[in-house]
Amino acid sequence: MSSILDTLTQQLSGGTLSQMSRQLGTDEATTQNAVSMALPLLLGGLARNAAQPAGADALGRALDADHDGSLLDDPSALLSNPQAFSGGGILGHILGARQAPVAEGVGRATGMNQQQVMQLLVMLAPLIMGALGRAKRQGGIDAGGLAPALQREQAQIEQRAPGAGGILGSILDRDHDGGIADDIARMGGGVLGNIFGRKA
Repeated sequence: MSSILDTLTQQLSGGTLSQMSRQLGTDEATTQNAVSMALPLLLGGLARNAAQPAGADALGRALDADHDGSLLDDPSALLSNPQAFSGGGILGHILGARQAPVAEGVGRATGMNQQQVMQLLVMLAPLIMGALGRAKRQGGIDAGGLAPALQREQAQIEQRAPGAGGILGSILDRDHDGGIADDIARMGGGVLGNIFGRKA
C-alpha cells in the first residue's frame, strides 16, 4: 500500500495549497507548516480509534460508505465548501474533545488563529479519509487491517522525524486538557514541522 502521507502531501501542493491558503487568509508557507503539523495529528487520531475493534469496524464502514478516494481527484470542490463533505463531523470522530486544544497548539506554533486552524482541520479531515479509503480499496484491506495500516503510517512518521510517533501517542492518549496545546506548540517547530523535510 502506498503511503497515505505521500498521497496527501502530493495532493496538498501547488494549486491546491494556493487555494487552501486563499480560503484561510494565510500565506502558503504558513499553510504548509500547519498542514505538516496537522496531518500527523489526524493520522494519529485515526490510528488511536482503529486500535479498538469497535473503532476499526466503524471506520471501515465509514470508508466503504462514503470515502472511496474519488475526492482526491478533485480536491478543489472540497476546499471551496468543506462542510458539504461533512468535514466537521469527520473531524469530531477523529479527535473528539481534543479538537480545540489541537487547534490551539497548531495555531500557537504557526501563528494562525484558532478559527483558521479549525477551518484547516475541517478541510483536511475528508482528504485523509479519502486517502485512507483509496488505500483500503487498492490494498484489499478489511476492517481488521486498518489498525496495522495506520500503525505503518505512524512508523513512517517516526522514521521521518525520530521521536514524533511517541510524542503523538502521548498527546493523543492524555486527558483533554490544555496540556495538549502546550505540547503541540512546543514541538511544532521541531518534530512535527520536519515531517515533510521542511522547517515550521
